[in-house]
Amino acid sequence: MIAHEPPIDRRGTSSMKWEKYAGRDVLPLWVADMDLPTAPFVVDAVRERLGHPILGYTEVPRELGAAFIGWLEHNYRWQVDEEWLVWLPGVVPGFNLAARAYVSAGRELVIPAPVYGPILDVPAQTGLDGVISPLVRNDGRWEMDFDDLGAKIGSATAAVLFCNPQNPTGRVYDRAELEALAELVVDADAAVISDEIHCPIILDPEKRHVAIGGLGPAIESRSISLFAPTKAYNFPGLSTAVAVIPDAETRERFEDAGAGLMPSYSPLAFAAVTAAFEDRSSWLAEQNRYLAGNAALLEQAVAGLEGVHTTHVEGTYLAWLDVSALGLDDPATAFERYGLGLHAGEEFGGPGFLRFNFGCARSMLNAAIDRLVHAVHKLDGSP
Repeated sequence: MIAHEPPIDRRGTSSMKWEKYAGRDVLPLWVADMDLPTAPFVVDAVRERLGHPILGYTEVPRELGAAFIGWLEHNYRWQVDEEWLVWLPGVVPGFNLAARAYVSAGRELVIPAPVYGPILDVPAQTGLDGVISPLVRNDGRWEMDFDDLGAKIGSATAAVLFCNPQNPTGRVYDRAELEALAELVVDADAAVISDEIHCPIILDPEKRHVAIGGLGPAIESRSISLFAPTKAYNFPGLSTAVAVIPDAETRERFEDAGAGLMPSYSPLAFAAVTAAFEDRSSWLAEQNRYLAGNAALLEQAVAGLEGVHTTHVEGTYLAWLDVSALGLDDPATAFERYGLGLHAGEEFGGPGFLRFNFGCARSMLNAAIDRLVHAVHKLDGSP
């Protein structure tokens, strides 16, 4: 069963998502952490590991590499070697280390935005210059602006850093788009760093995730692709990720950049991640159908509102709401007053927008939609 009704009560569990509004009548719909159950086979794997009385320092289990390689080939037809893999405590450290691995190659990181907030922090944290290439809305969907990217990706570019699927807009880039980006990167003798953490969460049945590193040898050799099952199977509290780095010299620089900084790994996290990568059940497809139903409800509600717009969510469980027409100085705070805890667009490079996490039980989403409709009617001056 994917969703629980009534919704699972996370209060009193030190949940970062819920503690932000503790003691207030605010539904937390901000951070990318679902209020849906963790996959049961993941929980079972953790319980099984707890059957051993010692939780000591743990090396990467041999079966984990095999599980990930099989998962990548099964889902994306990308065949990788085990030596290409570098295990990490999370995707965020991964793209910071990846940028450091390419510091010698150029001065700039080109970043299509809006984008996941910590990606915007990478230039300052690595000493590189950040060059933003704004996404554009075209026929109701967000796209990379290849004219702009073509002008900005050049001899000064160390790497392009982007999300695939796109966070926060919910786009699932198609093969043609990724091939166009890859061509620009290869022509500029640059690299690409791809955050692919949301890749299992594809909601539109017409869409398929394409891993940019798997498009062919030319881009593969200059790519760092970051994967983790923690979002899709809903266990972000056991954060573990993997970087796929085909080029040996780049891989060495990546590992050198993390020397002395990476913590030891939790045996419970390894148990959870292995179980997720070994999954070949219908569980994920069922959850994605449920999330697609949530997305449809939210999109339908927004379509009936004056002053708020969104685009079709193809992947992730995140909607990107354009509330700029409401003329609010601080949209996130304004909506909090009506019981909605949404993520401020400024954190993604999108002032005037809000990110809405609809990864929750249907009844909770319906309550949130009721509050959204009420809030917009009040904020736009409607009676």
